[in-house]
Amino acid sequence: MTLTVVFDNNPGPPEYRTGWGFACVVQLPETTVLFDTGADGGVLIANMNAAGIAPDSIDIVVLSHRHGDHVGGLRNVLSLNPDVTVCVPPSFPEAIKRGVRQSGITLVEVEPGQRLAEGVFTTGAIPGPPPEQALVLETGEGFVVITGCAHPGVDRMVEVARQQHEGEIELVFGGFHLTGTSRARIQEIARSLQAMGVRRAGPCHCSGDTAREVFAELFGDRYVDVHVGTRLRLPLPGEE
Repeated sequence: MTLTVVFDNNPGPPEYRTGWGFACVVQLPETTVLFDTGADGGVLIANMNAAGIAPDSIDIVVLSHRHGDHVGGLRNVLSLNPDVTVCVPPSFPEAIKRGVRQSGITLVEVEPGQRLAEGVFTTGAIPGPPPEQALVLETGEGFVVITGCAHPGVDRMVEVARQQHEGEIELVFGGFHLTGTSRARIQEIARSLQAMGVRRAGPCHCSGDTAREVFAELFGDRYVDVHVGTRLRLPLPGEE
């Protein structure tokens, strides 16, 4: 399993462009998933090309929530790959859902804990505002939870994932929505994740520099520095 961050506002290798928003590609043997699409389709496609990921290789697009910095690149992806399935919470704006359906693309309104593909699940919409879903991946090291912005609270979203799946949480990464949050509150959230058994954490996008500093301090060598161009490889279930 390979996870590649293809949209983020934290800079990475020079061949990748930064932008406000988040997107991550999950490549599995039988399925490729794009989780969120960033704010700008041109930047998204350029970064996917830099990563060697063809837009027409995407099988499923999962959108965490309705904000423009997570759905802005959707039109570009659909124009290059009309065969994808788009998965959204039922609370998504009707205009977006109608636009996807009218273009002839399959739209799925997900349910809590729904399996989207082998080893790929959604938490379903967790009340926000706005309502937001996280992506949950089953790996050989435990579960991975990817958050777009974590408006409902990253600790709350991880707790929902824990309730839906039996097993340890190996990694949580993505936007943690902690910009402007006090250091003391960020420390409380990080320790809460540790108490839930989260082994590794990688805040990016809307998490803020203070959160990245605090998580690096508390998680130590289990902190993951996530930015545009980050590529993580994890074993599949049953692999060592």
